[in-house]
Amino acid sequence: MPLIDMPAFAGDLLEEFETRQTVRVNTPVIQPAEPFLDMAGEDLRRRIFLTESETGASLCLRPEFTIPVCLRHIETATGTPRRYSYLGEVFRQRREGSHEFYQAGIEDLGEGDTAAADARAIGDAMGILGRLLPGRTLALTLGDQAVFEAVVKALGLPLGWQKRLIHAFGDMAHLEALLDRLARPQPVAGLEPQIAALLASGEEDELVARIDRTMQETGYSTNASRSPAEIARRLKDKLTLAETKLDGGALLLLREFLTLKLPLADASSALAGFADAAGLDLEPALARFDARLAALTESGLDLSGMTYRAAFGRPLDYYTGLVFEVTETGSSAVLAGGGRFDRLLTLLGAKDRIPAVGFALWLDRIEQARDQG
Repeated sequence: MPLIDMPAFAGDLLEEFETRQTVRVNTPVIQPAEPFLDMAGEDLRRRIFLTESETGASLCLRPEFTIPVCLRHIETATGTPRRYSYLGEVFRQRREGSHEFYQAGIEDLGEGDTAAADARAIGDAMGILGRLLPGRTLALTLGDQAVFEAVVKALGLPLGWQKRLIHAFGDMAHLEALLDRLARPQPVAGLEPQIAALLASGEEDELVARIDRTMQETGYSTNASRSPAEIARRLKDKLTLAETKLDGGALLLLREFLTLKLPLADASSALAGFADAAGLDLEPALARFDARLAALTESGLDLSGMTYRAAFGRPLDYYTGLVFEVTETGSSAVLAGGGRFDRLLTLLGAKDRIPAVGFALWLDRIEQARDQG
């Protein structure tokens, strides 16, 4: 039995889900922990309630619904496109509020017209909140991880640095720390002088032989999970990353991009202008952005309360494109949040690529907003 009461407006939510032609699903409260630990991101990982089965398998209390809904879809071999809705409890360690609370949402799997699906997800989130909070003014903040990735790749950074920056998207403090390192590279500390000299000389065979001798002398090789060649490659990659310096012009461009914040209706022209002025090829990311904006406009949504922020992301690692959050104007409490996660189902075991977008509603915050209204 749940320890907290179902929100009084749950019936309205279920009506909205039915009107929007979704299939309501539930998933077990006890979930395998590995998918969340591998794919959900550090912010969620440190909030998960973990336990073990009798066989030692790592389990957790359900911290969110997107991964369980996707796993269920794969396990039941259900065809696409498919629209799922959910309403149930999730369990997370939180600084404020209960660790057990209700979430609801919609996951839209397999829709090939991604621009239309993105617009529908935003429209559904805004429409449902409009019913639950009638008369309130809502504000939506939108970001796009794919556009950020295109900017980073166009700057020509080594792949390792691209991955670091992309992984930090949405965490401005982390991004700033990485940009500072790119502006002022730091030497790799703790290397033996002989190893450092071999790395600097590029004599790979001698480097591998030296690592192999060291492993043999220390007895490490009997338990090593990596070969001397693998260790040498990792050391070279680490040195390359440490020594990489982004020139002042490129660093300025990246910082300029991250400061972009403007009404969504003006975002396409601003991004195109930035790309032209910077001499960066950001296609096809900008084409997808423009198509989404056109779909939003065509759907009749009011863009006046929507803001594009280039640095905006959400603290879940599986997002690949659109990310958004909805608040009540003048409040910082996130009432709904979501985005696109086109790689997630493949990572979870789906044989074919399945495009996906969805959002979650934070019902305890919505209930609090209703009580304050």
